[in-house]
Amino acid sequence: MKIIIGSKNPAKVNAVLEIFPAYTVINMDAASSVSAQPFSDEETREGAVNRALECVQKNPNTLGVGLEGGVMYVEDQLYLCNWGALVDQERNIYTASGARIPLPEKINTELKKGHELGDVMDQFAKKQEVRKKEGAIGVFTNELVTRKEMFVHIIKLLRGQWEFHNRF
Repeated sequence: MKIIIGSKNPAKVNAVLEIFPAYTVINMDAASSVSAQPFSDEETREGAVNRALECVQKNPNTLGVGLEGGVMYVEDQLYLCNWGALVDQERNIYTASGARIPLPEKINTELKKGHELGDVMDQFAKKQEVRKKEGAIGVFTNELVTRKEMFVHIIKLLRGQWEFHNRF
């Protein structure tokens, strides 16, 4: 079976490859159809679902996977959030969310100006392509948890739900 992931981001693609090693994994650009910087749990989840649905629509008889990173507020504190979606051939949609950690106020300030988290993180960490490597979660956990690892957890949750559904 083939799995199409709606991203070319190495952290996302490698997470899918790790959890589905016996499957053919193909990546493609898929639209999230949400803001470039999702600002809520709901919008981030919607982006993941939209990416997974596009993968299946353009590639019938496959599994589609969408992974989306965003931010959300809990009271007045900005948190990192991440969502994943898996869509099967019957268009069943499975979703799961990942780790959440608070983000510093200076990140919040830059995002409110309209900047994307990936770009802000490059400046903040004085690195390039943080979104394709350790991610914000890696920066703020001293790389004890990387972006790939966070998405691996989400992919495990998605695969487990899909396998459970197909047992019955």
